[in-house]
Amino acid sequence: MLTATDRYLARLIAVPMFATLVISAMLLVLDKMLSLFDFVAAEGGPVSVVWRMLASMLPEYLSLGIPIGLMLGILLAFRKLALSSELDVMRAVGLSYGRLLRVPYMYAIALALLNFGIVGFVQPLSRHAYEALRFELRSGALGASIKVGEFTTLGKRMTLRIERSRDEGRNLQGIFVRAVSRNGQSVAVTAEQGTFLATDDPDTIIFRLRNGVLVNDGPKYKTPRILSFSSHDLPIDLPQIERFRGRDNDREKTIPELVVIGHNADTPDKLKDEVRANFHFRMVEVVFMFLLPLAALAFAIPPKRSTSALGVFLSIVFIVTYHKINQYGESVGALGKIDPIIALWGPFVVASALVLWMYHVIAHRPGGQPTAALEYAFGKLGKQIVRLLKFGRRRSPAAAEGAA
Repeated sequence: MLTATDRYLARLIAVPMFATLVISAMLLVLDKMLSLFDFVAAEGGPVSVVWRMLASMLPEYLSLGIPIGLMLGILLAFRKLALSSELDVMRAVGLSYGRLLRVPYMYAIALALLNFGIVGFVQPLSRHAYEALRFELRSGALGASIKVGEFTTLGKRMTLRIERSRDEGRNLQGIFVRAVSRNGQSVAVTAEQGTFLATDDPDTIIFRLRNGVLVNDGPKYKTPRILSFSSHDLPIDLPQIERFRGRDNDREKTIPELVVIGHNADTPDKLKDEVRANFHFRMVEVVFMFLLPLAALAFAIPPKRSTSALGVFLSIVFIVTYHKINQYGESVGALGKIDPIIALWGPFVVASALVLWMYHVIAHRPGGQPTAALEYAFGKLGKQIVRLLKFGRRRSPAAAEGAA
């Protein structure tokens, strides 16, 4: 059963944890949004595709944002307890650090399972969906990207120009179409309105025109034939579009699929190295989350009579640096230069030893502070910077008088 202290600690962790998760995901999304808008605009696609692409990338951002949110949520909760001396009271009544970590580990287990589901099953499928959208934009599979006021070529023998587009492209106005057949006949059409309609043939669409004039000319005609119409259907042959590939990339495979490919004797060695590296990268990222409560506790508690926030900075550097080392280990393991187990689980062992040492110092050494040396060094550096700034302010009036 959870005690009142556990529930209090759970509330302290929840608010900064979820806030950090949301903020980190939003920052990553905003960073990508600008480049996606430029890409979609350059390809002539609709703006709605940007939101679909961002939604496809959200699982990848969450896989990084969840560990950061867990780390900072636990860290800021214990930091608040330490600065308000509540942590000293809890320790005085017999609550050990191991007992206080019960609630943080409940969060860690739940989020680790969630992250495993994301990186193991959701992220591969969303990555494939994102690449499919990029392919469709580049190949034109999202439809003919007709730009208002510009001449658009459909296939090899048809040119189209639209003056106005309303209702998200469902109502086109001020239309000019010119098509040339293989036997030399040409058709030029102007119409007030038009609408694209689907047909049973996926390679053909109907362009239904209203209130216009059609001019038909050819080598056998002495004079062009002119026809006024209230409604006319113009068939348009769509260009052949290459179908998007399947989930061939190892990053687009789920965990069970990676296991099957990795244990298949017919799998080429190069592909096997890539699959094993990606599998161990995902697993080590998830398992590392079980060390985060210990690391957050060690970074959270500042030295006595100190309100330094250095631990918050160091925690972010620590988790981001470890993630980048894992990415490098995955790339090296995929090339076959180092066994993926050594390239990825080796840094995990080193990071685990560091975290366990930090927890041992903070929990079992009286007055122990694993970041005390860094706190002292940064404190000295800060004092030197302040002293130089004050010295510069004192020199400036004297220099001004000398110049006068």
